[in-house]
Amino acid sequence: MSLVSINLRPAITTVAGSMGQLDRGLGIDARTIPLLAALPVLAFGISAPCGPWLARRLGAGRTVALSMLVLAVALTARVLLPVLLLPGTFLAGTAIMTASVLLPQIVKANGGSGWWTGLCSMGFGLGAALGAGLIQPLQYVLGGSLQGALAVWAVPAVLGAVLILRHGGRRTEPAAPGTSVLADRAVVAGRTTADAQARSRAARALPQQATAWAVAAFFGLQAMLYFAVTSWLTVFLVSKGITAGDAAALLAWFSVAGLPASLLAPVLASRPAVLKIMAPGLGVLVAAALLGVLAGPAELQFLLVGVLGIVQSAGFGLAVALVVLRSTGPQTAGKLSAMSQGLGFALASLGPVGAALLHDVTGGWEAAFWALAGVAMLLALAGYLAVNGPVVSVEEATVPAGQARPAGVGS
Repeated sequence: MSLVSINLRPAITTVAGSMGQLDRGLGIDARTIPLLAALPVLAFGISAPCGPWLARRLGAGRTVALSMLVLAVALTARVLLPVLLLPGTFLAGTAIMTASVLLPQIVKANGGSGWWTGLCSMGFGLGAALGAGLIQPLQYVLGGSLQGALAVWAVPAVLGAVLILRHGGRRTEPAAPGTSVLADRAVVAGRTTADAQARSRAARALPQQATAWAVAAFFGLQAMLYFAVTSWLTVFLVSKGITAGDAAALLAWFSVAGLPASLLAPVLASRPAVLKIMAPGLGVLVAAALLGVLAGPAELQFLLVGVLGIVQSAGFGLAVALVVLRSTGPQTAGKLSAMSQGLGFALASLGPVGAALLHDVTGGWEAAFWALAGVAMLLALAGYLAVNGPVVSVEEATVPAGQARPAGVGS
């Protein structure tokens, strides 16, 4: 699954890393570039239900493999045929979301620890860094061809599909009704008062549970911040006098600096005392880091962008961890993941467009960065509510009360 997660960001960061060349390299109208930045994120929000729907019919492994193949086709088609640039980008976003939404469900179903969640979230950051950092070198190696440098990312997508089909493509059946989602701890329905309480809680639909909305808000707000930054950071840095090549390298550094944080955040979040502080605290740190990048001189951007990458990557790792930690089992994790990523990425699509509009209206980046800092403070509030509310459950099977709070937090 780590290889899959690596494939789920280059389709976006390769475009961001070559933002200043797209009109010349691909012959597109410069006015469509903001739409190109927002389109995959919009596709994320629309296509989130596809993953669970296909997984019920094909199995999670085969669904992820299929999404990797579709991603490879989309990455190739969008640069070979200019007319397919926007549809291909949307299709790539759909394929990415189909695979992405199933990762927490697979981790939960296999009893994955914080380390496994961290490895998957770190894969996102590694893929983002490779996409942004290698776009210029690949273009040089391929004789200046931007199309080739963008299309080459279809290769690891195909490789990911092949490996999944060989090692994890078997169709998995859902747990039998009336048993615990933890196969080695089966519980007969209706046997205890604790079971009755668990069924009462599970009977509530996901949209009726405040914690589910808080987790979705946390996921969406951190994604809005991430995609706004990755879409326009290079343009902002160029406005500070940094060369386009160095700006692309700093975008890659933004992702590289955050790799340890994306790995460790889910591990630390498995400790309830740490989680209660981390969830709201990260929002405050992101706000401070954004304003630091805005105010800092060009000479300090390596340090400031690195700090921003650390806190934002930790936010993503925590967002994935919350889906796992605040759900009772694989069924709930899958549905909570679909809700969080579907609504979250629909919200996140406003980030790149909103930042661009504020820049165009004001003629500078100050308003956009202050607005993003305000979003980061909302992220802090969502984090507080996500870890202090009741655990989320829509399990068809019952779970003992003592197992209903894997994170150990909330009431």
